[in-house]
Amino acid sequence: MTVFPALVIPETLAAGPGPGNTDPRVLEAFAKTGVADHMQADVLRGMKEAKLMLRELWGTKNVYTFGVAGTGWDGLDCVHSLILPGDEVVAFVNGTFSSIDGLTIRMKAATQEELAENSLDPKPASVKIIDTPHGQSISAETIDKALAEHKPMWAFMAHWETGSGRVNDLKGFSDACVKHGVMGIVDAVSSLGVGDFNIDDYPGVVAWASCPQKGVLSLPLTYAPVSFTDKAIEMVKKRGCRTFVHHPILDARHWGIIDGKDVDTPVYHQTHSGYAVAAFHEALRIILGYGRARKASDYKYHEAALRQAVEAMGCEVTSNMPSLVVLNLPGKLAGREKELVQGARAQGFGIWPTLSEPVQVRIGILNQLSPEQITEIVSRFADSMLAMGAEFDKATVLNQLKSYYAKAA
Repeated sequence: MTVFPALVIPETLAAGPGPGNTDPRVLEAFAKTGVADHMQADVLRGMKEAKLMLRELWGTKNVYTFGVAGTGWDGLDCVHSLILPGDEVVAFVNGTFSSIDGLTIRMKAATQEELAENSLDPKPASVKIIDTPHGQSISAETIDKALAEHKPMWAFMAHWETGSGRVNDLKGFSDACVKHGVMGIVDAVSSLGVGDFNIDDYPGVVAWASCPQKGVLSLPLTYAPVSFTDKAIEMVKKRGCRTFVHHPILDARHWGIIDGKDVDTPVYHQTHSGYAVAAFHEALRIILGYGRARKASDYKYHEAALRQAVEAMGCEVTSNMPSLVVLNLPGKLAGREKELVQGARAQGFGIWPTLSEPVQVRIGILNQLSPEQITEIVSRFADSMLAMGAEFDKATVLNQLKSYYAKAA
């Protein structure tokens, strides 16, 4: 039997699309939590308080607002469970992650015969995938035209597509859903906790899903925030859904949400981790204490600084997300994006390439909201480019960045 040495994972700078660098308070809450079972009183109190904080963060009065154990994909699977085989769905796709959402929807909506034809990539007749090219945002016009033509039961869109760093038209999506009598489902994995919006302002959307490790800045394997309107929950009551662990009604019962009301005594659904509850609870306390509007403003401010800096190095920025810069490398470095990213990651600088064509570089600023932190990201990216033969003066770039922050001081 081989006994491997103890695993040591070094500290790195997580400067990609997510997860972001975890706040020390979240790590401390995780590490200092005592050993307790999932129905211990303090664990349940933490879950009750977390669901209330989530309503504040989402900007909603939806009672069915809680956390799904796991990552963002668990939250998305929970909201996609609304879709049953044969349901008519229009899904809007403009990048890697909305494309995976589209695959999930095709798997959910496929009949048994359609799933058997190609179980890993089904093509159900009831699902229409509306593609928008990589690097472009989904427009209100595209949404309205597709819903008018296909008249589906459900429509899906990612609010912010992290694969290409594009913000899609949420108001246009909601308005079109209302206009055409469609129930909207939204992937808000990258926007919750970064953007300043209230989901109750978008009545065409009946289900929302996010993740714990991006804007919320908890640990990845904690709780993925979800929120359902009463209309969505009534659909589940009427039709059911083909899952137990991600069942919107059954899972909510463990969070003290039963028959559309908050109750004092939750009902066991699955084993929860007191450590995960404590970390998630502290992350929500941090973000609400910081202030949602202030955080959204700070992200825009620091993204603009990073954008100007990489453009000064000769890069072309194609994204419009406030927490992520997606860029093309200049001149002779073009085509060497993966090589640059690999070199940076070998130095503990965790940037990412895009995960589908065309290959670009993604630099994120999750939980990096100070001049010092942005300066470190710019400096390390400059070093990575210069090591590959880029031609620019690093001192000039850093001086321009310093001037940007000085003007606002």
